Amino acid sequence: MGLKKKGARSARAGVANMSIAETMNTSYAPSEEEAFMNERQREYFRKKLLDWKEDILKESRETLANLQNDSENHPDIADRASSETDRAIELRSRDRQRKLISKIDAALARIDDGTYGYCEETGEPISIKRLDARPIATLSIEAQERHERNERVHRDD
Repeated sequence: MGLKKKGARSARAGVANMSIAETMNTSYAPSEEEAFMNERQREYFRKKLLDWKEDILKESRETLANLQNDSENHPDIADRASSETDRAIELRSRDRQRKLISKIDAALARIDDGTYGYCEETGEPISIKRLDARPIATLSIEAQERHERNERVHRDD
């Protein structure tokens, strides 16, 4: 039994001693069994957030180029209306993504200051599954549900 524990401990130590670059090149996925917000998890979420931000910025540049190319004047009023509607939808989408980028930047700042992954309301750790699904989450599932219930109650007033 002691041999198995020692072997498991050695395996964990080997994983813990991997460089951050090695961690990101493997199929690492954070788990609830690890120490919460250890260096590997922080780097995993930092990379995930930076990749997400880069994807949004890339899409934004493409949209801007498309909007500039599509600024042609349509002779048909229906075509012009359709084009304007498409343009308005794209701009609204870009605005939502701009707000998302500010949330991503805030999450990156929380990683830097050591508060990332902890519920802003309760101070308890946010589950790894929730953070993996929604890396910009600031509330635990329970706190988020409470918040949404309160919103519904006050909205109905």
